Amino acid sequence: MDETAYREARGAAVPLPCVFEKALAAGCAACATSGRRALAEREAIGCASPIARTNCATLAALLRERATFALKLAPGAPLPHAATMRLACGGLAGLRRCVDPGSSDVHQLVAAARTRFGSLSDVPWPDVVASIVAWHGRRRAGGRR
Repeated sequence: MDETAYREARGAAVPLPCVFEKALAAGCAACATSGRRALAEREAIGCASPIARTNCATLAALLRERATFALKLAPGAPLPHAATMRLACGGLAGLRRCVDPGSSDVHQLVAAARTRFGSLSDVPWPDVVASIVAWHGRRRAGGRR
């Protein structure tokens, strides 16, 4: 399957792609509103709730905005995979520490943050950004470091 055909099939099968798809696929988090679909030899994760997806998109935009300087990202430039994972997994871990250390459900964390702080903009961002900076992915197998 060529990449163009895959993207078309993915768009038809998953109309609302999960904003934190990479974090969910890596096991950094879970979500009650997500649904997994097998496409070709890949897996796509979609969101069942347009409202939840909008809230997650807002959180993801805020994570990127607040961590741009700390991660030395170019504003508006596409993110490399490692930076995307750092923002998603590290950001969700930081939000979890601020809101509910026992929860790993993204939808519940976002809802709890909105309830506790009134708005996602009022989350204690220095703590969340520190968690993003501290997060590291898996080490490579073999001798490379």
